[in-house]
Amino acid sequence: MADQVAIVTGASRGIGFAIAQRLIAQGARVAVTGRDADALAAAVKELGGPEVAVGVAGKGDDAAHRAAVVDTVREKFGPVTTLINNIGINPAYGPLATIDLNAARKMADVNLIGTLGWVQEALRGGLGEADGGSIVNISSVSGVRPAPGIGFYGTTKAALIHLTEELAVELAPKVRVNAVAPAVVKTRFATALYEGREAEVAATYPMKRLGVPEDVSATVAFLCSPEAGWITGQTIVIDGGVTLTGSVQ
Repeated sequence: MADQVAIVTGASRGIGFAIAQRLIAQGARVAVTGRDADALAAAVKELGGPEVAVGVAGKGDDAAHRAAVVDTVREKFGPVTTLINNIGINPAYGPLATIDLNAARKMADVNLIGTLGWVQEALRGGLGEADGGSIVNISSVSGVRPAPGIGFYGTTKAALIHLTEELAVELAPKVRVNAVAPAVVKTRFATALYEGREAEVAATYPMKRLGVPEDVSATVAFLCSPEAGWITGQTIVIDGGVTLTGSVQ
């Protein structure tokens, strides 16, 4: 991936950081985003420093931030070739019948509309100018099967899968667009789904363990690589087998 210039959103820690780390290990130069400037600075240092990584802090649903990231990347590393849409929020737990509609709107703005905004900015920043461009959207198994308690989050992730398919048709053949749908991965974001009962939750998975960020990053790196050059519009479920047997939580 020595010729790739990637943007990985929401990458100061967790799945996003693991993806950035994997892409850099395979030769890419990467911009990482997040809301915490100090956390991003630490992440850039751990990723190998300014020769291979740059961090730009801001909110993913802020159009000015998205534009600033793309401008920074183009100036420092060149045209964007790869976009990983990892940002996602879930500020509301509970049944859909009583969900706060403002929280639902915020999820839609960040998880879905914000993702489309990142795609539009990346295209402005060079994605698709040459063959071999790639977008990978981070969805969720809650977008594949019902997940009571996080139902609207899952709804946004289901819409993200459809957005992936639409973009795959529109942007071919210059840019491939795929998604991954992880089950519970051991990150700070997912803590509420397993904290204090990890063994109980893991026992429901055929693989008898929860995911780790590296489980996701390996698949994402493959989808960004030339080896996946004839794959587009697909969603790869990364779930330890849980969607085969029971609840996705």
